[in-house]
Formats: sequence, structure tokens, C-alpha cells
Amino acid sequence: MGDRLQLTASDGHTLSAYRADATAAPRGHVVVVQEVFGVNDHIRRVCDGYAALGYTAIAPALFDRLQPGVELGYDEAGITAGRELVGRLGWDAPMLDIAAAATALHPDGRVGVIGYCWGGTIAWLAACRLEVGAAVAYYGRQIIDFVGERPHCPLIMHFGGEDPLIPRATVAAVQAAHPAIPVYVYEGAGHGFNCDARADFRPAIATLAQERTLAFLATNLRP
Repeated sequence: MGDRLQLTASDGHTLSAYRADATAAPRGHVVVVQEVFGVNDHIRRVCDGYAALGYTAIAPALFDRLQPGVELGYDEAGITAGRELVGRLGWDAPMLDIAAAATALHPDGRVGVIGYCWGGTIAWLAACRLEVGAAVAYYGRQIIDFVGERPHCPLIMHFGGEDPLIPRATVAAVQAAHPAIPVYVYEGAGHGFNCDARADFRPAIATLAQERTLAFLATNLRP
């Protein structure tokens, strides 16, 4: 079980965050980036899971700039509300909040950034625009919109082979633009296959993706 804390971004904005600490000397530090549903029970469990695996994890509440305490359900109403918030928030302000979370974990901010859904695109942008140590993007639907930007740190991506929101042609276009970046496509997986609160949850595939993520973090992050 983690704790809630307050972060302050470089523009003076104060936001909440959920932090889970490793019980022993950490193997590394990670920023966990929310889906469009906010820092909800699932995202807190993700942080707790990484802490149990030896990584100190922080999930910043990126929607705090618009509405504090957002936690939405995995239904059509939640999707609609989350997408509306994403549209209002834009892409620049979340970078400030990711940077605040990263420096809260390590003074130089060179931590891992792991994002899911909307957070997958945020993780991609963090790798391109911030001085972070590594990034992992799970089914980032809008990465294609920023495919012309180039990551400055090691990065891997996970996609579902049957994701109706991210066609295989889109994944192929991302791969073609960045052939050196590892891209994993999972047959039988749709959108949100890592989330145990969603109908598309695929436990075996989520485990395989996490194994690959952990191996990647072990190689690219220092304690």
C-alpha cells in the first residue's frame, strides 16, 4: 500500500500523486502514467506491483490541472469523460507534471516512465521531450500523431494484435519510422490487455509484457 503526496511542477502547479516504495533498496524508479480514467484503483495497483518487484513508483494525477481527484469507471461514460479531459489538457502541461514526478524520484530525473493507453503516448513524448532514463509505452493510440519526434532514451512499445483503436497498419507505420525501437505485438490481445479491470484483460499476455518490461528496466535503469 502506497501513500498520497503533493508534487509541484516547474510552472508552480501543485498536483497530487500516488507513491509506492520498494521495501528494500530499490532496483530503480518509475513514473507510472495513467489511462484516461485517472489515478484510479488499477493504476495504484500497478504502482504497488512495481514496488513489490523492487521499483519505487509514482503515479502523478495529470488531470489535477483541470479537476482534482478524477477516478473514472471503465464504461462508456468514463471513456467519454476521460477523452474530454484529455482534449482540454493538451500535451505540453503533462510533460511538466511527469518531470515533477521524475525529479521527486531521483534528483536528475533519469527514471523509467511507463504509460498505459493515453499514458502510453505520454510515455513516448516523455522519451522525446524530457531527460528521462527509459520509457515503456503500452498501447499508446496517439503515438502515430508524434511519430516524427525522436526518443532520446531507450524505449520499448507493447501493442495488442487485435486492438480496434490501433490498427496493425498504424503499428507498422510507427515501426517503419523507428526501426531500432523494439515493438511487441501480442496476438489475441485487444486494447487495455494489461488492465485487470477491463474486459480486454489478458493475464498471460500481461505477464509476458511485464517480463519484457522488467528485463528492459533492469538493463537501462540504475538504482
